[in-house]
This record gives sequence, C-alpha cells and structure tokens, in this order.
Amino acid sequence: MTDWKKIQENWPVNRELIWLNNCGTTPAGSHIVQAVNLFMEGYARKGLLTDVAEYADVKQRIKKILAELLRCHPEELALIHNTSEGMNHISHGLNLKSGDEIILLENEYPSNVYPWQHWEEKGVLLKTAPMRKNPEAFYQELQPLMTEKTKVISMSAVHWCTGMPLPLERMGKHCREKGILFVVDGAQGVGMQPLDMKKMGIDAMAFSAWKWLMGPLGMGILYISKEKLPEIRPIFVGTESVVRDREYLPYKKELKAGADRFTISTSDFINWVYFLASLEYLRNIGFDAVRERIFELNSYLQERLRMIGFRLLSDEFPDYPTGISVCEKQDLSSDMLVKRLQEEKIIAAERLGRIRLSPHIYLSRHQLDEAVRGLSQAGMAQLYSRAVKGG
Repeated sequence: MTDWKKIQENWPVNRELIWLNNCGTTPAGSHIVQAVNLFMEGYARKGLLTDVAEYADVKQRIKKILAELLRCHPEELALIHNTSEGMNHISHGLNLKSGDEIILLENEYPSNVYPWQHWEEKGVLLKTAPMRKNPEAFYQELQPLMTEKTKVISMSAVHWCTGMPLPLERMGKHCREKGILFVVDGAQGVGMQPLDMKKMGIDAMAFSAWKWLMGPLGMGILYISKEKLPEIRPIFVGTESVVRDREYLPYKKELKAGADRFTISTSDFINWVYFLASLEYLRNIGFDAVRERIFELNSYLQERLRMIGFRLLSDEFPDYPTGISVCEKQDLSSDMLVKRLQEEKIIAAERLGRIRLSPHIYLSRHQLDEAVRGLSQAGMAQLYSRAVKGG
C-alpha cells in the first residue's frame, strides 16, 4: 500500500506553499534534487566520461517508460523541448493543399494554434470546434464540421481552461474511418488521463514534461505513429537526425527510421536526468495508482468547494474523471481571489474568469481543506470590501 504521507514529506514545496497549479507546472521532489546533484557531481569530475548517467542509456530508459504508459513503441517517440516545438514539427511536415481543412479547438492553448496558422497563407481553412459543457455535446458539435476536405483534426486531450477530457477514442475512430490525421496536444492529459495511442487512433501527439509527469521545464515529447511517419517530413535536420549519428563523416542523407529524426541535435541532458528520475518515481508508485490518487484528491477538493457555494464545471461531465477543478461563484472576481490566495501561499490559476485548481500526489486532504478555507475567507473579504465601498 502506498505511503502517501511519506510522499508528501518528499516534496520541499509543502513546507512553503500549497501548490494547486500542477496542470501548469509541478515543483521538484527531493528525489529529483538528489538525481540532478549526483549527475552534476559526476559531470564535474569526469565530464561526458562520467558513469553516473550515459546519454543513450538515459534516452532509451525514458522512452521505454513513456512507451509503456502510452501503449506505443519507443521508436515512435522523440525527446524534444516543448509542445509548441512538437506541434510545429507535425504541422510544417505535412503536405496539404489549398482547399484542405484543419479543425482546432475553441479557446485552445496557443501551442496548438500558432503552429497551424501558417496554413491559412497557403489556402487551407482553419475551423474551430466550439467547446461545450460535456464531451457528448462537444462531439455532436464536432461531427458536422468534418467534411471530405478535412485533413487534420488537432485537439487537446484535456481542455486547459475547463479540465474537461475530450472523447479521444470516439474522435480517433471517426478520423480513421474518414482518413483524417488525428493530432493531440497531450500536455494536460499525459499522466492524468489513461491514453492509449493505438486504441485511440492517435496519429501524432506532442506534450510537455512538467505537468502531470512532474518533469523539468524545457522538455517535451513528440509521438508519431510508425504508420504516419512517412507523411510528416522533417523541416529541420541536424546531427542526430541521421543514421549512425555518432559517425560525423562522411555526411549522410538517410534519416533515422523512427521519430528520433526529430530530435535534431544535442539536447539538454540535465533535463533528461531530471525527467528519468521523475518517471521512475511515478512508475514505482504505479501510474494507475498515481492517476487514482489525483482523481481521489480532486474529488475531495470538489466536494469541499461545493460546500462553500462554488459552482464546478466538472458537474456537467460527472462520468469523466479529471484532476482539474475549475470553479466560480457569482458576484466574486476569480482573478482577485487567485491573487488573494497567493498572498496566503496557496497557488492556483485564473482561466477564462474562473479559478483553476489541480492537486497532485504530494498533497494531503488537510492541505486541500486549508486551501478551501483560504478561498472562503478571500471571498468573504472581497464581498466585505465591496460592501464598504458601496456603503
């Protein structure tokens, strides 16, 4: 049985803050600090000859764990820097023509919008699927947008402003039937939602490491299925894009067989060490157990928020568990509440005029109680201040 109290003690942030923005960024646990320090000490002594961590070995271990999590092959994964980079690889690598159509999501995170906008200059139509209150209503709105001209659908696994998981499996099945490339921004989903690349028919996906997987800022992952790899041409080619990349001369034209061709060149290896430590920690707990704990904590948080009169968007999709609570209360400014919470060392986010809270495994119910109490007090203070000014 997992000792959650011991896990809570492993996160120094708990001595300073109640961090409830884990779908934004996650603080590092002590195991990360130890792993990175150990590598840096070895690197300081022996440089690249250190036996603490070896480049190719760390890469393969990261990809192996991620492949198990995503139900894909390690060769379908590339280690990159962020979601935007991955989406640009996918978008710029496609061969679309004037008159084709791409469907994106309303109020989507910019990482899954800006990389597609260059197609408008080439006569490709960008459509926007309206966000609805629940996955079923969303899917019903999405279907009529798909035509024989639709070549790409690119959507987030979970909407960053509402916490709502999208019906990826139904969407992937429809895309397969219609010959549409199905692309997913997995930043808000990987590590929090169960994602199966093959079962869900996901052709390509990019995501950041620093959210639910608790990895480092500045590291991302690109997935391209082996079936679709020939359709996505690398725009950038570097030392590590080609076969036998450690053999610098003679130059080569043959690209690596897998998604590694998109890694391009030497990466931030310290981030790899950081990320591997995080993935191994989560795997040792069990990714299913991690997910269940996130859902359990978030369910408890939502229950407490309802008790103080906040409306939760997730009440519109109760059959779709999520680790993100998005809430609001009439007559209260969410932006002001978030700022007041931060003054009390409780970290949340404001999105589309609502409060977004996202717990992770290192938090306790007691901390969630403290956060809800702080939110309640902030709300009363705001109403009192308004009454005084109005009086």
